[in-house]
Amino acid sequence: MKKSDRLIDLITEIPGPKAQLYVARDNEAVSPSYTRSYPFVMDHGKGSLAWDVDGNRYIDFNAGIAVAATGHAHPDVVKAIQDQADRFIHMAGTDFYYAVQIELAEKLNSLVPGDQAKKVFFTNSGAESVEAALKLARYHTRRPRVLAFLGAFHGRTMGAVTLTASKVIQRRGFSPLVPGVTHIPYGYCYRCPYNLEYPSCDLACVDYIESTVFKQLVPADEVAAIFVEPIQGEGGYIVPPPGYHQRLKELAEKHGILFVADEVQMGMGRTGKWFSIEHWEVVPDITVIAKGIASGMPLGAMVAREDLMDWPSGAHGTTCGGNPVSCAAASATIHVIEEEGLVENAARMGQRLLDASREMQSRHSVIGDVRGKGLIVGLELVQNAKTRDPAGELRDQVVQQAFKKGLLILGCGPSTVRFMPALTVDADTVDEALGIFEEALAEAEISI
Repeated sequence: MKKSDRLIDLITEIPGPKAQLYVARDNEAVSPSYTRSYPFVMDHGKGSLAWDVDGNRYIDFNAGIAVAATGHAHPDVVKAIQDQADRFIHMAGTDFYYAVQIELAEKLNSLVPGDQAKKVFFTNSGAESVEAALKLARYHTRRPRVLAFLGAFHGRTMGAVTLTASKVIQRRGFSPLVPGVTHIPYGYCYRCPYNLEYPSCDLACVDYIESTVFKQLVPADEVAAIFVEPIQGEGGYIVPPPGYHQRLKELAEKHGILFVADEVQMGMGRTGKWFSIEHWEVVPDITVIAKGIASGMPLGAMVAREDLMDWPSGAHGTTCGGNPVSCAAASATIHVIEEEGLVENAARMGQRLLDASREMQSRHSVIGDVRGKGLIVGLELVQNAKTRDPAGELRDQVVQQAFKKGLLILGCGPSTVRFMPALTVDADTVDEALGIFEEALAEAEISI
């Protein structure tokens, strides 16, 4: 491909001089707790392309951490935001009524799996949606305990970070956390803690809950809910085996435990279905949504069966959750996804990503595993193809090399590179991005 034909266009050193100045200013003004992987300072974007403050053009395979579902600055979403802001920007939805929130709630209730009547509690973020689900589960069941999974990420507020178990840095220094949370192994076939081989796997990771957790650690009749990411995100883009969530839901129903699906990163069409739990044909009791719901505007939602929402007026609330501008952006986002067939595009482009990544794996022994569904694809890098020991340093080097070449990607888990482009991504962008990634991988292999 000729340089003039490429989507990327790097016109300065990376990072450029303006970007370096902004990073220096950020270091003086912004909390050091933020996690910045490289010094990309964004100026504007369009679709799957992003420009920095120095005028360099990149392919964005992060989509704002799976948030910009319709790509950067989709005109229909931008117009919806502008039109709503011109009418009114805020009127607290927990104290008053406005049509755009009600209409969005009706639409979400129709999209979330399950034929039964549902209701929505709107929030500002995924973490707040998780907090709302945790409170509702305890309130409705009158049970004090919950189960979550090792490798899980549910957010960083106190309740959400208690459920989180992906990195110790996210928990260090904040104890005591919320009591009553027990973490259990997730269905990670690639490096199974039970030394089982998929597809002969007998789902011991689920049976372990019944045989061990409920007999030795936690009384089942005290558990309000199981919080689970249908596909783990920050834990490494881990896809559990067929039958996993069906078995987990059966176990929950047996003991009167609520099944809470955290769809914050994987929902809204990203995996080639509206919600990732649909790949297992399981209907959650509560579904947690955020990120891609509003193409970048701050919005989250906790959707529960109507019979579960038996808490009274004043039991839970929010001032800005369900903000009218964010709700307008969400309605436009859903409309764009439906009208442009972006769920189907996510399935097609995701398969293209998976197939090409697996072909790349045959050329690079450091790619120990390739996994994903739709437009969430993870490549796990390893030190040795036989032992499959994680190669975290190599992964980090690849991410840096890709940035310097014009591709924005991030890691997750101990040593996984993740691809999570906008649902609008096309074949040419996928192909160029993978070409840049392989160049970065080959250079990193030599340097490590």
